[in-house]
Amino acid sequence: MSDTIPADIADKTDVTPAAETPRQEASTRKASAIELRGLHKRFGRDTVALDGVDLHIQAGEFFTLLGPSGCGKTTLLRILAGLEEPDQGSLMVGGKELTEVPPHRRSVNTVFQSYALFPHLSVRDNLAFGLKMRGLPAAKRDAKVDEIADFIKLGDLVDRRVDQLSGGQRQRIALARALVCEPDVLLLDEPLSALDAGLRSQLQVELQRLQKRLGMTFVFVTHDQDEAMVMSDRIAVLDSGNIQQVGAPNDVYERPANAFVARFMGHDNLFAIHRSEGDWVETEIGRLRLLPDEQRDTADGWLLVRPETLELGPEVPEGYNRLEGIVRERLYRGSRIEYRLEVNGQAVMAVASNLGQRIHREGDEVTISVCPEDLVRVAA
Repeated sequence: MSDTIPADIADKTDVTPAAETPRQEASTRKASAIELRGLHKRFGRDTVALDGVDLHIQAGEFFTLLGPSGCGKTTLLRILAGLEEPDQGSLMVGGKELTEVPPHRRSVNTVFQSYALFPHLSVRDNLAFGLKMRGLPAAKRDAKVDEIADFIKLGDLVDRRVDQLSGGQRQRIALARALVCEPDVLLLDEPLSALDAGLRSQLQVELQRLQKRLGMTFVFVTHDQDEAMVMSDRIAVLDSGNIQQVGAPNDVYERPANAFVARFMGHDNLFAIHRSEGDWVETEIGRLRLLPDEQRDTADGWLLVRPETLELGPEVPEGYNRLEGIVRERLYRGSRIEYRLEVNGQAVMAVASNLGQRIHREGDEVTISVCPEDLVRVAA
């Protein structure tokens, strides 16, 4: 991965001192809410990156933009940073209109996937660069660098060269450099995607803890559903330049707004609804009872059956739905086992604990039970 700074970033950031008073100390700074209204962005004739996005991000929350490649999440982040201009719409941060404010005059900093560190400077000089551009005296720069280095727990890394650092260390330096100027909003553009799984999990927790300590508004971009659920206060799922759903991680996962969100959140158990009758629906896997608030007059849409809500065993609790299936595959996942079942000719995924549970073998016939309150009707 290159350490060079992308040309459009170098051209627009950290090159002109901000015409403002020095930032407030973190203890007195107020977190800023973000309001996006009617944002449109098109590249060329045929590529619509954002199609009328309206979004409110609360002050002091860890907010994640989640979606597949090309959904518009990075374009939205770049508009927040001032690296792209919307074709239409407005952007407000902390109650101030920023749509036409240049990047260096916004109290918004960005941590990029490529780190965007200066390879020819030491870690200390990288951290001090933004402060120097703001005209802060050397003694105050050094004090702030030492303060952020202690806060991020950089240790002796501040005296090393950037090219001597590992990927995880460079990511910490990039984060520290973004925070040292004490912005009101921190943007994070898939900052952990290049790291190995273990280090990535560690930094996910560290980032979440850091955001809570600072009380700063974080806007995080990722395509990883698990990462979004672990780290976020709320998630916005995007597709083709449109926001499909905004909500807390458990809401988005357990009650997706439509089939796209359900599939993107990793749900394979989506079954077409053929007919509705009272509390019952006819589906591809059989006739199932739902709670009354899941009923609709029409039969269109899908039924979501989360794998962890299925119970395998001969006893069916009172009031539960009952299905019969055959184990086609069994995947060992350590503390849990994933079963690929065949039910009424359809593939069904079930997840069971590996502790104190009967282990079913391939070819076993199994009874499946599921509680009506765990079945969710999903729009097409």
